[in-house]
Amino acid sequence: MDASDAGVGKLGFTLRVPIGVVGAISPFNFPLNLVAHKVAPAIAAGCPVVLKPASQTPVSAIALAELLLDECGLPPGHLNIVTGSGTTVGNAIVEHEQIAMITFTGSPEVGWGIKARAPRKKVGLELGNNAPVIIEADGDVVTAATKIAVAGFSHAGQSCISTQRVYVHEDVADAFLADLVPRVEALVVGDPLDDATDVSALISEGERDRVQAWVDEATKAGAKVACGGELRGGVLAPTVLTDVTPDMAVCSLEVFGPVVTVARYRRLDEALELANDTRYGLQAAIFTSDYAVALRAVRELDFGGVLVNEVPTFRTDQMPYGGLRDSGNTREGPRYAVEEMTEARLVILQL
Repeated sequence: MDASDAGVGKLGFTLRVPIGVVGAISPFNFPLNLVAHKVAPAIAAGCPVVLKPASQTPVSAIALAELLLDECGLPPGHLNIVTGSGTTVGNAIVEHEQIAMITFTGSPEVGWGIKARAPRKKVGLELGNNAPVIIEADGDVVTAATKIAVAGFSHAGQSCISTQRVYVHEDVADAFLADLVPRVEALVVGDPLDDATDVSALISEGERDRVQAWVDEATKAGAKVACGGELRGGVLAPTVLTDVTPDMAVCSLEVFGPVVTVARYRRLDEALELANDTRYGLQAAIFTSDYAVALRAVRELDFGGVLVNEVPTFRTDQMPYGGLRDSGNTREGPRYAVEEMTEARLVILQL
């Protein structure tokens, strides 16, 4: 404080105080984990929560609330679950004057619509992505293929950071595909309750049909199906597409399904440009043994997170997770979410 004459003899510091009631709207794809990402920081920040879980998957959120309120001693009214549609419940949360902050995970269209309709509230958005990964000629092709065979198809691709766009140097593209495709073909498609199953159904038949339509559109425009592309018992098989172009929906939009696209490049400049050619900006990755190249990618890839020798699907709960542009405007992870859910209060003491 004594950096200026007016502050001599005074002590200044800030407190973090609860922002108020938090309205949380969570998606279907991780119905417990993503609820916890919103509820736990709010509890830590001292904020009551009104939570609307996804209409398709409300049960785990209700069970968590019962556990916290009935067995863990969370004060009554501190966590409130309201089930129902986004049109009814979601709109009520957005419009209610006593809700100070909204934390939303879901599609960009809905998220930015909420932001526009609630200009006086703090609105934290964690939205979509079409996660790219670059594989340089000196990268570990086998490790990349092994990780992508899981990262592109776990949860049937229904993850914001599911690996979707692969850009592989032309010198190692054939070797990469020769390793990747058999791994993807070996994935077990079937009943999600069977422990042997690797890939199961999408959340609805409508979503399955949408993803399959995007695959069909890509093949009609010149893409080739390296594997998959068909239905197996009503489930879309894990699909790898090659010879894709940036304008195809499977590249330019978020597939949110079991589809990975592979394109070749000659120069790193080209790969970085292709990876950045997106409305999204959540996480991206590069495989290379040259750390000068890796650090250049870290500087030039315009994403909230850049991973080196790892897939963009990697996440630990404690890291600052979030993106740019149509991927959102916030960072989740307990410490970072707590800061979002508090306000800084300046305190001045006369000594």
